[in-house]
Amino acid sequence: MSFDPSTLVYDARGLIPAIAQDAGTGEVLMMAWMNAEAVARTLTTGRVTYWSRSRQSFWIKGETSGHVQELVELRVDCDRDCLLALVRQTGPACHTGRRTCFYTAVRDGAEVELMAPEAL
Repeated sequence: MSFDPSTLVYDARGLIPAIAQDAGTGEVLMMAWMNAEAVARTLTTGRVTYWSRSRQSFWIKGETSGHVQELVELRVDCDRDCLLALVRQTGPACHTGRRTCFYTAVRDGAEVELMAPEAL
């Protein structure tokens, strides 16, 4: 059965959340948004492509930073309203220079920074 991005469940803006996870370690790296065209581009090129809500344009992860996400596998959740991109990440995934966007924990009611930006 071939995959058709139009069968996914998008929100009112035509977007679907996409979680990037390191294919080797299982570490959750980031969450961003895709539309049907971004999904299609990701599958065609193997480079993870997102939709920027603020710029209203496509962005290929690592296009300007060099911190590329190479698609290993794209998974669809049971409700078809969220995607999981298993990736090979080059460099930090977060725009802050950290390996993951999830670098803050809430512990005993306080925020704790778990990692500093990587030295580039």
